[in-house]
Amino acid sequence: MNKLFGITRNFSSSAPQNAIKTVTVVGGGLMGSGIAQVAAQAGQNVTLVDLKPELLEKAQKSIQNNLTRVGKKMYKDDVSKVENFVKDSINRIKVSTQIEDGVNSDLIIEAIVEKLDVKQELFNKLDQLAPEHTILATNTSLISINEIGAGIKRKDRYGGLHFFNPVPVMRLLEVIKGEGISESTYQTMMEWGKAIGKTCITCKDTPGFVVNRLLGPYSAEALRMYERGDATKEDIDIGMKLGAGYPMGPFELADYTGLDTNKFALQVMYEKTKNPVFRRIPLLDRMVAEGKLGIKTGEGFYKYKK
Repeated sequence: MNKLFGITRNFSSSAPQNAIKTVTVVGGGLMGSGIAQVAAQAGQNVTLVDLKPELLEKAQKSIQNNLTRVGKKMYKDDVSKVENFVKDSINRIKVSTQIEDGVNSDLIIEAIVEKLDVKQELFNKLDQLAPEHTILATNTSLISINEIGAGIKRKDRYGGLHFFNPVPVMRLLEVIKGEGISESTYQTMMEWGKAIGKTCITCKDTPGFVVNRLLGPYSAEALRMYERGDATKEDIDIGMKLGAGYPMGPFELADYTGLDTNKFALQVMYEKTKNPVFRRIPLLDRMVAEGKLGIKTGEGFYKYKK
């Protein structure tokens, strides 16, 4: 990748960090569009990049609908203020199918498919194209950020920003420290997270970070209880909602996130930690093989109207 672009830069770890005002999000799916929305509604100029024009069109419609809901909560019955809020936020978002259109931002966040080689290729390209001051961040939820950024030079200006789905609703942001991240970059990322309305926590580059590392065993044990016939899925869900105060039970959550996603997460966590709690679950394997992936397919542990 370095030879292809033929660009040489002198990356200095002492480069000053400024407040983030412009953001590029690579990936127009649910996570990417959600990140673009919260940044734009916080007053920042955003470029949303995806190779598929149809995905960008879908993202724009979704963002506008979500912003309308946010505006109504903020301004109640004041129609003009709602309309101005939506219009102003939408006007801050540009879309493009060309990565070159988004490289001149203060912060570039990757929110593409969870495949190590694809992410590495993207970051190697961004590292060559983006200005020296640009901070690069990955939204990965499972893959080591150090592995993703292994080939980049600006390790002092690289880290993880792990959002939760749906991004506009979920208040948490995990700020993950890469092995070479500077204190200045870390503080800039933390301040940016607060500026877009998130509560930020910090974690090392450890498998699953904080939330998924703890959520994985919880979800896996719920599946095994149901698989053994210890309790019904309905009773397990009710138990965790009313007994533990969770907003969703483990089976409702699995259907929401996708059973294929859950299977992949367990596989990655087991490979990284060798903890038997993450070992494969035959019930989950069977349901994924049958195409019962949850809400997105109309059936998972529960059935849904499409």
